Amino acid sequence: MKFKHLAILAIATVFTINLTKQASSNPPATQTPVASLFAASMSMAESGKFQSGEHPTQGTVKVIAEQGKRYLEFDQSFQTDSGPDLFVILYRSDAPPITGIKEKDYVSIARLKSIKGTQRYALPDNLKLAEFKSVAIWCRQFNATFGYASLKG
Repeated sequence: MKFKHLAILAIATVFTINLTKQASSNPPATQTPVASLFAASMSMAESGKFQSGEHPTQGTVKVIAEQGKRYLEFDQSFQTDSGPDLFVILYRSDAPPITGIKEKDYVSIARLKSIKGTQRYALPDNLKLAEFKSVAIWCRQFNATFGYASLKG
C-alpha cells in the first residue's frame, strides 16, 4: 500500500516539475495597450485643404493608413462642381496647373465618386507617395483642374 502511494506521489512530482519547466520556457505574451493597437491600425500622414481651380472646390483631404493600406479620405465638407469626366489624381507639384496637365506629372487614383461629402480612395500599394505633393479633382475630358489640395506632413 505504501509503495502505491509513493508511486503516485512520484508521478505527481514529475508531472508538476514538467509543467513548471514549460511555463518558465514560454513566458506569457505581453499585452499591447489599446491606444497602441489603435495607432498601429490607423494613422494620419498628410493632409490639405482644397482650393478652387477651374471650379469652386472646398473641403479637406487626408492620407491615412489603416491596417496596412493607405487611403485618400475626403471629409464631409468636401464639395466641387459637377463635370463630365472627373477623376481624383495625385500631382507631383504643390499646385497643378489649372489646364494642360501632362501625363508624366500625375497618377490617376480613381473616378470621383461624388461631388460632395465624405469619401475614401485606396492608394496602390506600390505608389511612392513621397513623389506627389498634391491631390486634385481633374476633368479628363477638358484637361482642367477643378480644385486641388497641397499635401502637408
